Amino acid sequence: MSHLYITGTARRTGKSALSLGFMDRLSASNGNVAYFRPIIMDENDSVMRLMRSRYGSHEGAIHYGLLASEARPLLAAGEKDEVIKRILSRFQVLEHSYSHILCEGVDYAASLPGEELDFNLELANHLGCQVVAVLDGFQHDPSQLCEDLQALQETLEEHHSAVFALFINRVEPELMTDLKEKLKCDEELAKLPLYLIRQQPLLDMPSVGEVAQALNAKVLAGSPASLEREVVHFQVAAMELPHFLRRVQDGSLVITPGDRSDLIVGSLMADASRNYPQIAGVLLTGGLTPAPEVMRLVDGLGRANLPILLVETDTFTTAMAASRVESHLNPENPRKLAAALALTEELEIDCGSLIGDEMADRSERTTPLRFEYEIIQRARSDRQHIVLPEGAEERVLRAAEVLLLREVADITLLGDVDEIRAKAAHLALRLDKAQLIDPSRSPLRQRYADALFAARQSKGLTTQGAWDLAEDVSYFGTLMVQCGDADGMVSGAVHTTQHTIRPAFQLIRTAPGHELISSVFLMSLADRVLVYGDCAVNPEPNAEQLAEIAITSAATAERFGIIPRVAMLSYSTGDSGEGEAVDKVRQAVAIARRQAPWTKLEGPIQFDAAVDPAVARTKLPGSEVAGRATVFIFPDLNTGNNTYKAVQRTAGAVAIGPILQGLNKPVNDLSRGCTVTDIVNTVAITAIQAQGSNRA
Repeated sequence: MSHLYITGTARRTGKSALSLGFMDRLSASNGNVAYFRPIIMDENDSVMRLMRSRYGSHEGAIHYGLLASEARPLLAAGEKDEVIKRILSRFQVLEHSYSHILCEGVDYAASLPGEELDFNLELANHLGCQVVAVLDGFQHDPSQLCEDLQALQETLEEHHSAVFALFINRVEPELMTDLKEKLKCDEELAKLPLYLIRQQPLLDMPSVGEVAQALNAKVLAGSPASLEREVVHFQVAAMELPHFLRRVQDGSLVITPGDRSDLIVGSLMADASRNYPQIAGVLLTGGLTPAPEVMRLVDGLGRANLPILLVETDTFTTAMAASRVESHLNPENPRKLAAALALTEELEIDCGSLIGDEMADRSERTTPLRFEYEIIQRARSDRQHIVLPEGAEERVLRAAEVLLLREVADITLLGDVDEIRAKAAHLALRLDKAQLIDPSRSPLRQRYADALFAARQSKGLTTQGAWDLAEDVSYFGTLMVQCGDADGMVSGAVHTTQHTIRPAFQLIRTAPGHELISSVFLMSLADRVLVYGDCAVNPEPNAEQLAEIAITSAATAERFGIIPRVAMLSYSTGDSGEGEAVDKVRQAVAIARRQAPWTKLEGPIQFDAAVDPAVARTKLPGSEVAGRATVFIFPDLNTGNNTYKAVQRTAGAVAIGPILQGLNKPVNDLSRGCTVTDIVNTVAITAIQAQGSNRA
């Protein structure tokens, strides 16, 4: 067993973001991982909530030793050994069940007596953990950081700490090169297992909601989405409106007395106007609720309005308190979660020595978390350009921000550009790196109309008809892919499957070696990811088509790290049944075995025999597939579509897809009930498909 202990050397080093990155890596490599905090402030600790929401699928996997209120009196009374004993006893509960435990050290904000770094290093030794120490690099020049690193090295040696890695976090990008050079020049420091992490300003900015919580403010206006806006500046407004408007900045939280109706209305108008920066929110002081006429104006804006908070304290006291509010990772802010993961995803951290030989012996099952981690990493490794036609849809916009923050893909959003920008501003999303295109006004429209006419004139399409179709976002997006201006397309959050995939069938067509376009769903269950096909495209495939679906689906599974063992499903197993439907499956199995003899494939087989080892031993003893199937091929669309939806709704599975197979270039559909995570995963999958098609 191997455990890590992540500790900062001071307050605000960003160790929680690093803990998140390590948990993702360890969970992806070996699902048997727990998270432990020796001491937390309270049960509602934001990082504990985040870890539970992301990694707490197993009861007790996220645990802590003591509350700060329990530890303080013991430490003050000189009972440090008692504190350590209690922490150790609770840590050992996890050791009985988990191969790896990630400990995040005592937070300096807990205001515990004594030297926190010394205490953390001592505790790491008692828990038998390798140490990951984090230095804060923000606003430190390279020479100072080298001195700090030397001092840290001496402290670690004094404590006989087993060091896994050292990090300097929050290094300003302009200082990164100079710091690397200085470290290279120091012979001792150059030997250290050291990583540098650039500063991500987003992680240092508190949200309006965090300010509201810290100041116990009453929320007078603003949707939950608007409370996610980051506060870049705190701006006290006491001057007249024209002077205030000249000074307003992007991301300002305007602090002003509640009776300044002019500044409240001016802030609302500035936030809505294209001529002024976007304001984070308004914080009213003195316990003064705005005049009824002003509140009526605010209420009339509905949930789309600027967040407005109210506190009882005076303006000076409020401004001082607000400036001390710190940003934290929490499950309510997916933007910061994505930004934190992006920082650690850039680093080539070697966890091999920690995991040891377990990677070679790990279960063949691909867990959902490991699957998600691996597809994100593979997409990032060779970034592709994906077009999202539904550019004004909220879920698509939120997914686009996550994809850009994590550098999963380059993104183009289609739609009315002004509408997209307004919606993104309302949702406080940062989409500066996304390309926005309005098909009706794009100079590409004529080129695409010509390409569409050339491809479809034999089917009766006129030049005017091609011009009109090129305005449709699904056709425009597909033509971007077909003409090489994008590598793939994902749509379907608001459009039907037919609207999404018809242009692809007409224009992109089948890849060499394929006679059929089919689909699979990647079914993410609690402990594995399975492949279901075809559940969306072909209503009544014949035996030859069923064989092609099976072979193509096995290749898709392998592409995404799922060991393909194909079950050709029917209402009977082996030779036990008769009938036209069973005969079709038997023929398909024979064809598939002839065309792809290397594929592990069984059929006809019933679903229970395919998934349950006990049933398999009775019905098909000795089969390599029965009881262990990972790819399920349904005999027709009616069976497949109903089965995937039944599993999705009753087993709580996440259905990613339909993922189209057999196309020359990747175009994928979304369910209209898709979540932001579904969109992110589907874009990553599409990007991986594009990597393969581009290499081909």
